[in-house]
Amino acid sequence: MTLDSLSRTDSPTTTPPRRPDRPRRAFARRLLRSGSGAFSVSLLVLLVLACAGAAWLAPYDPLQNDLAHVLEGPSAAHLLGTDTVGRDVLSRLLFVGQPTFLGVAEALAVALLIGVPAGTVAGYFGGWFDAVISRVADIGMAIPAIVVLLMALAVFGQNQHAAMITLGVLFTPGLTRVARAAALATRNELYVAAARVAGLGHIRVMVRHILPRITNPIVVRSALLAGTALLVQSGLGFLGLGVSPPAPTWGGMVSEGSTVLQEQPWLIVPSGGVIAVTVLAFILLGDALRDAAQGGRSGLGTAGRRLGAAPQTVAGTVAGEAAPEPVPNAVLEVRDLTVELPLAAGWTTVVDGVSFSVGPGETLALVGESGCGKTVTALSVLGLIPGGGRIARGSVDFGGTDLATADPSRLAALRGSEIAFISQEPMVSLDPSFTVGNQLVESIRTHEGGSTAAARIRMIELLTLVGLPEPEAVAAKYPHQISGGMAQRVVIARALAGRPSLLIADEPTTALDATVQAGILELLRSLQRELGMAMILVTHDWGVVADIATRAVVMYAGQAVEYAAVEDVFTRPAHPYTFGLLQADPHLAVEGQRIRTIEGTVPPPPSWPVGCRFAGRCFLRTDACDASPIPLTVTGDARRARCLHTDRILQTTGAIS
Repeated sequence: MTLDSLSRTDSPTTTPPRRPDRPRRAFARRLLRSGSGAFSVSLLVLLVLACAGAAWLAPYDPLQNDLAHVLEGPSAAHLLGTDTVGRDVLSRLLFVGQPTFLGVAEALAVALLIGVPAGTVAGYFGGWFDAVISRVADIGMAIPAIVVLLMALAVFGQNQHAAMITLGVLFTPGLTRVARAAALATRNELYVAAARVAGLGHIRVMVRHILPRITNPIVVRSALLAGTALLVQSGLGFLGLGVSPPAPTWGGMVSEGSTVLQEQPWLIVPSGGVIAVTVLAFILLGDALRDAAQGGRSGLGTAGRRLGAAPQTVAGTVAGEAAPEPVPNAVLEVRDLTVELPLAAGWTTVVDGVSFSVGPGETLALVGESGCGKTVTALSVLGLIPGGGRIARGSVDFGGTDLATADPSRLAALRGSEIAFISQEPMVSLDPSFTVGNQLVESIRTHEGGSTAAARIRMIELLTLVGLPEPEAVAAKYPHQISGGMAQRVVIARALAGRPSLLIADEPTTALDATVQAGILELLRSLQRELGMAMILVTHDWGVVADIATRAVVMYAGQAVEYAAVEDVFTRPAHPYTFGLLQADPHLAVEGQRIRTIEGTVPPPPSWPVGCRFAGRCFLRTDACDASPIPLTVTGDARRARCLHTDRILQTTGAIS
């Protein structure tokens, strides 16, 4: 199959592509279609514009006295009446809106500039960053706000700017917690992990892929904080602690009206009414923003499972272990890799002493059931161990660099450029907030630099290389507008953006139908021949192994139980687990015969037995299998297997065709 024939797979319809509906535009439409959203936005826009244009709209000077018209009600000359010294109430309301909205903006700006970065960092990095920032936020929320505001006004001489900046600082802890909670959930999305694998630095990942997804709760919170800031500012004005007279404030006008309530009750209505209406508009806006966010694209859940059980003792290399021979000129050489995850009661080994190597242009398959440690092993090569895990022992040699001990900056430099990764779920590996082309251009510029125009040319080349027809149209689409097969090709194109020498593919065809799966496998094979990449394939599908792999490492319960060439694995499996997997594979079933399955399940790491970990499911089990750890041994044909009964398995020839 050629790249031209591949281009016919997953082809979109021939109708002209519709201009994609940008998420922000869709969000704005949902907001304005709701009654509360349209009302609050219209009212706030009207108020802001009226106050901003006070110099042209106000009929009088806000400080102009007219003692002949004191405490008058609404009239043609004074639409909202006059105050205690004959000043026009409407003019004063319009002019006072400028410092009022400016003060609200100051408080929000300070809260956003401090709270959002702090919360994002805490949620994204976790660990001690999270602990320190969260404790500071807790302390900040316990401080009585009114006391701090009064202290600020005492120190800065009733300066409204100082008061609102102080209020913004007091708003920061609550906004930090909102941003932290949102970032904590978003950081586990696969598209965030994919961005890191593609070589993007932490700051760029946070700015480009975390912040856009946590904007909604922050905006909702900000709308409510704006209403609170307006109330606080008005309260300070009412107490005479804001702008000094005769300069007007909405709160000061309410205070003035309350002193003449018996003489002219109307005077309190315009100022009190505008405060109430504005605060109500902010509250309704917050509700409308929340509803618009919930009515849009739902967040994609994280993939994977969290382990949670008691710890086990740290495993070690079994005495007498016959590690596999390294491949000449290996691109990657892994030796005695042992990975631990932090569980409830301590560190638990989940990958135990795995060794393998892969040469240029070769495909090595990591095979086994779910829970055997295949994906953790692959991610350990990238330095992206899930769940805060660590490499407890072993080496990962890539081009003379031990990735097991390399500093984070070195690992970040290699990801995407020298080592690329393809996820098993392409749709959630792409950020739904950006178009396909935007994300590819980002990866290309990260690794190759240059202008946006040059990156777009390279982007079209990559989309063409992976067999996508009409690459310009595909580049303009969002991930939800393309099929699963097309998404997987886009993910492959992004993986190739850095021209890697090693490609790690984690179940790259699991979510695809048989036809698309065949096209993706042929594409990977063609790209490998053309580019000379080494490839590590994580899979449980023997059909995929037979189609593309050259050697296989069969894993069970965190250990490698067999190393062999793919042809040898299929014709003469050397371990009972490999034998059982092959017998249970539908691709190898004999028509009319019942498919044999392996009884039981893979034991979780804390429950690994002392002896052979497969013994509880093995039809060849003897007492010796349970006595002590089983080392890798060399079989009669120079292969490696972790079994005491390898000879009996190898004698079963012809059992699997």
